[in-house]
Amino acid sequence: MTELTRNKLSRLLLRITLAGLIAAHGWFRLLHGGIEPFGLWLESQSIPFGFWAAAVITAVEILGSALLAIGLLVVPVCKLFIPLYVAGIVMVHANEGWFVVGAGRNGAEYSVLLIVALICVWLQHLPKNANYLN
Repeated sequence: MTELTRNKLSRLLLRITLAGLIAAHGWFRLLHGGIEPFGLWLESQSIPFGFWAAAVITAVEILGSALLAIGLLVVPVCKLFIPLYVAGIVMVHANEGWFVVGAGRNGAEYSVLLIVALICVWLQHLPKNANYLN
């Protein structure tokens, strides 16, 4: 297997795995009646129109993850997901510590990993001749 093939395969694997992990959030919430409780919690955190905010977040996770999986609109989708997971860290996970399990519960580590993976996928889909880091 050539280096180019390995690179393409690893980028594809990362993007599809990331899409699946994010899709699980939205689909679980949709299929298990989680939009309304999530909306009520958002309202308790002073987010206006909590139900609609929860519905939009759920739709973004479901539709955005599908776009991510098939490789369409990857950069804008990553730009939508990153602030959602940063907000999750700020509003929920930071108060619980770092670890998701083991030395803690419901911490920020998983969300940080999602954000870093989203940044990696975002960077992989910038135009080839773009020089954004200089």
